Amino acid sequence: MLTTLTVKHFTLVESLEVDFGVGMTALTGETGAGKSLVLDALAMALGDRADTDRIRQGQERAEVSALFDLTEIVAARQWLIDNDFAENGDEVLLRRLLTREGRSRGYINGQAATMQQLRELGEMLIDIHSQHEHQSLLRRETHHKILDSFAGCSELAGELRQIYQQWATTTQLLDKLENASDELNARRELLTFQLSELDELSLAEGELEQLEHQQQQLGNAEAILRDSGSLLQLCCEAEDFNLQDSLGKALQLLANMPGKPAELIEAENLLNSAAIEVAEASREIQQHLDKFELDPERLLQLETRLSAIYQLARKHRIDPPELTAKRLALQEELDNLAGGEGSIEKLRQQAATLSDQYLSLAENLTARRTAAATVFSALVEQQFSALSMDGTKFIPQLTPVKSGQLTANGMETIEFLITTNPGEPPRPLAKVASGGELSRISLAIQVIAANHSAVPTLVFDEVDVGIGGATADVVGKLLRQLGGQGQVICVTHLPQVAACAHHHLLVTKTTGEHSANSGIRSLSGADRTNEIARMLGGARTTDTSLSHAREMLQLGEQTA
Repeated sequence: MLTTLTVKHFTLVESLEVDFGVGMTALTGETGAGKSLVLDALAMALGDRADTDRIRQGQERAEVSALFDLTEIVAARQWLIDNDFAENGDEVLLRRLLTREGRSRGYINGQAATMQQLRELGEMLIDIHSQHEHQSLLRRETHHKILDSFAGCSELAGELRQIYQQWATTTQLLDKLENASDELNARRELLTFQLSELDELSLAEGELEQLEHQQQQLGNAEAILRDSGSLLQLCCEAEDFNLQDSLGKALQLLANMPGKPAELIEAENLLNSAAIEVAEASREIQQHLDKFELDPERLLQLETRLSAIYQLARKHRIDPPELTAKRLALQEELDNLAGGEGSIEKLRQQAATLSDQYLSLAENLTARRTAAATVFSALVEQQFSALSMDGTKFIPQLTPVKSGQLTANGMETIEFLITTNPGEPPRPLAKVASGGELSRISLAIQVIAANHSAVPTLVFDEVDVGIGGATADVVGKLLRQLGGQGQVICVTHLPQVAACAHHHLLVTKTTGEHSANSGIRSLSGADRTNEIARMLGGARTTDTSLSHAREMLQLGEQTA
């Protein structure tokens, strides 16, 4: 469930942190106070499109964070594991930043996330029923989930999707092998030729580095030989000046010097060490010169070998050190293709077995969906009557797919149709229902499906548009009933609905000389009574409206 929503520099909000609890939470406030900004901010955290005009005036960026408790949401915890997002105990934090330049960044548990990932995870956590993009009831794929959940066959539907994916993967590979034999043969020939080139090259591990080192040495052989001779002259062989003679003269001067102070004794020690080091260096240089040979033939061999390596690497469009890995990859592909002809029959058998398993599961699923659809329709229509939508018909339509066609959702498509007036043909919800109607239709469906719903948090906006009186009482009771089974957040302007809430949040707006700011505070006791009275009687609160408010709150608390 949603536990905390944090909003910074978003529309009218400077900084805001709201805590939510289990049950039904009502958000109320004066018109224009910003009641819907909570839902707008929440939708932004869930990956909805966000415009820069949502950033508070005078600020460079807006930020929204939503913290959810995942204790009871197994699917969401598994999604985090499957998508390699860091664990955060039984919680997950969704965060969204929007800059004035139009850049938008999303995060899940502190790790960068795409908007698609925010939306995917968000759909497991919360369902927003309003005129936002999160109106899942308008998406046909949601209709499968709702009906399957009501029918108690969600696991069966999941097993069917897994079998379908295996069948689809198998048939795709089979089609590729059957329809592309000429291409496969050509590919085999190319792979064989490429492998023969690499085998002929026979590049050993570490050979490239050795060859390049030797080439560098031999390529600079003349310069190395010349400079080595010069070094030897400087160290010991030059007649006019060399290091060994000079050090010897210096040491002789020091040796003949009587009564040397400590500093000169230390200098003599250092020069003795230097003379030893110069002598050893001279021997090393002489040994190098004695064994050093100019070898143009070897240099030619090295350059020929390196040229062959570089040319083959260019041919494969890789760096030379990657040739060994390339050979392994080509061999693996060739091995897979080599077994292609023999695996076609095996794949045919696998596809047939998976198809039989699919059909068995699909027939069972169809039967359970068909039986559940009738019961589901009747129960939803009962709720329609309670919500002053008498005569509205609800039809979960199951349409068989083409014979022999396998789909991920079974042997039928499912779409919720509705008629709001007698004599009209059933039509999809998106083409019939207005915003207010859709919220009430969604409410009716969710009340029936709530015991089976995997989405723990339901948000309703404008569920009470165009209703009042007894119908408003029913809406409030239904929302409280839903809240008793999970978490419901409702933006409302009706006191009958607000009085039924387990928690009450008041949205206020303060206007200064240069800016306005929206805030939210929790109401209880007399503050809540006053707010219900204000909703009943407008700006002027009377003893009568206060008495009526207290009565409504008492009745709301008695609602199961």
